[in-house]
Formats: sequence, structure tokens, C-alpha cells
Amino acid sequence: MDVIIQKDSEAVAELGASLIAELVSRKPCCVLGLATGSTPLNIYRQLVRIYESSELSFRDVVTFNLDEYIGLEPDHPQSYRSYMNRELFSKVDIVTTNTHLPAVGPEQNPRLVGDRYEEMIESVGGIDLQILGVGRNGHIGFNEPGSSLASRTRIKTLTESTVADNGRLFAPDEFQPQLAMTMGIRSILDARRVILFATGEQKANAIRLAVEGPLTASCPASSLQMHERATFILDEAAASELKGAAYFRWSHHHNTPLVDRYGFFHELSD
Repeated sequence: MDVIIQKDSEAVAELGASLIAELVSRKPCCVLGLATGSTPLNIYRQLVRIYESSELSFRDVVTFNLDEYIGLEPDHPQSYRSYMNRELFSKVDIVTTNTHLPAVGPEQNPRLVGDRYEEMIESVGGIDLQILGVGRNGHIGFNEPGSSLASRTRIKTLTESTVADNGRLFAPDEFQPQLAMTMGIRSILDARRVILFATGEQKANAIRLAVEGPLTASCPASSLQMHERATFILDEAAASELKGAAYFRWSHHHNTPLVDRYGFFHELSD
């Protein structure tokens, strides 16, 4: 597990976008696992800038989002399909039919939807890079504390703290989902590469527990300790409670020449 500390949220977004662009350039038919939220939003905006100013193409890229609310229509402004269409898919040359979210229709059996989503990911050879944010309670995707470390795509009931954190996006009298379909922790760990991005002091405790705490279902993000190629990219505020911050900076300094020479995704080229 690697930890890269950047000076601020803008630097985190720039690095994140450049790494995604590197993978797409190196492997044009790559499979991306995508996330929503405020931190990924800044990364996608930087990625669109790279796309507009270069020959980067997403025509052969396939994407699978981590999660989707249950009870919102795809065109609802707060659905994650709308988010992805608005912030990324409509602004690059990706093929819409190559973009997937674990959406549950009103007449669909959620368990079958989850199983089918797993089958779809497997059918394209698995996810090359999974992008993650992290909740203040340590959740990844909508795998709330207590989620099985062996879990697959399924329905999860959101915690009150998650509902409260996301409530700012909904009008006071608007329906806000309490349920979501999410890729499981085991699904996330199956990705060949995982990068978790976190910015802001409000994420510092979750990051401390995820990186330096015990492996526990009480902090789902701590499961990344088991991944061979997991990377945390943090701003100074999110890294502020890490006891090993000095070592992480030292390690990144000495690893940078290798990354510059061979690339971040040297093992994922076609």
C-alpha cells in the first residue's frame, strides 16, 4: 500500500486525472471503476481538460460505477447516472453503452441485479483501475461500517451519518434514498489497481484508521491494506493525523524516479 501526500485538493485532482489519462493512453481498452462525490468531481473536471487539450480518447474504455441510489430515476439530478453523464460522459468521446451503473428498476429483483453486475465485470476481464473516495465513517462505495469484507454487489442501507452528509444535495421536502446498490468490498479488492482519494480535514480520522488502524469491518476502507496495489492520494489536511506521514513522503520521493521511468501502470499495458 502506497500513500502519496499532495499539498492541496487541486494537486490531488491534477495527479488523479493525470494517472487516469496515463492508463487510458497506455491501455485504450481499459476498464475503469468510477466513483462519485466531491473529490472525484474535481478529478473528472481535470480529466476533461486533459481530453480537450490532447489526443486522449475514451472510445474503447468501459466503465463500472461503484454504486447507485435505489428509488431515483436515471434522469433525476441526484442520481449517479446523471452525475456521471453531466460531469464526465457527455464531455468525452466515451460510448454510452460502455458505461455501467448498478441501477435497480422498479420491477427488478435487487439480488439478481447485483449478481448480473458482477457477471458483467467478469465478462470484460475485470476492472483495471478502481477509483474510490471515502466517507467520514470510513465507508467505500456504500459499504458502511460492518459490511462484510467478502461482500459483493448488493443493496445496503445507508447510515444516518451518510444520509445526513448527502442531504445537502437534496431539497428539504425532496425524497432522499435510504438504500443503494453498491459494489462490495470483495468486488473492489478484485480490481488490479485501486486508488483512494481524500481531501479535507473532515476525512483525516477515516484515513488514519484506514491506513494505520487494524483491518476491520468497522472501517471498510481499511480493507485496502490487503490489496497488493492500493494507493492513497491525500492532501495535507486529509493526511494530518497519520503518524507515518514523514515516511510516506520519504517513500514517495524515492519511488518517483521509478514511476517517471516505467509509468504508474507499467503492469497494465496491452
